[in-house]
Amino acid sequence: MTGAPVVFVVDDDSSVRSSLKFLLSTVGLQVEGCESADSFLRKTLPNAPSCLVLDVRLPGLSGLDFQRELAARNIRIPVIFLTGHGDIPMSVRAMKDGAVEFLTKPLRDQDLLDAVRVALEQDRARREQEKETVLFQRRFDSLTAREQEVISLVASGMLNKQIADRLGTAESTVKVQRSRAMEKMHADSLIDLVRMIERLKDSSKPR
Repeated sequence: MTGAPVVFVVDDDSSVRSSLKFLLSTVGLQVEGCESADSFLRKTLPNAPSCLVLDVRLPGLSGLDFQRELAARNIRIPVIFLTGHGDIPMSVRAMKDGAVEFLTKPLRDQDLLDAVRVALEQDRARREQEKETVLFQRRFDSLTAREQEVISLVASGMLNKQIADRLGTAESTVKVQRSRAMEKMHADSLIDLVRMIERLKDSSKPR
């Protein structure tokens, strides 16, 4: 079971951290402050939707470099950038690297609250998708090697007869294996099965 959403504010200015914590707490959000990228990396992230409100200019690792460091470590947390010295190339780089928003100080409170809402919803959706993918993988692993082979070929668009020719078996055998595999995968239709297999393929790709 996942916990309540958490917003991490990473800014070396304690007054900024305090004011943002107060603002976000007014809408019922739990907030944790960090003065640097290193202090954030020392934290254990919660099993809950979360996002990162990140100052571009930080001591040590800059905000933009920290964004890339998170990606390299496969820490998949949505990032909202704050800056008092932003420029277009900086914002373009941040957004290309997946930032949810790039906001300039002084902030409009509602702009930050809206960005945080989007980021938390994005992280919630990612977590649900990952949970579903784990379930699909567990079901796929329960199949026999031949059933896995058959439904992978089905998902690639091949007909039963073509699969039988490829595997050197009878078409009736392929039909039985396909039916059993769909039952074990809890797939209600061919489209449902293809969606599951494509999800598993995507999840196995290096990020």
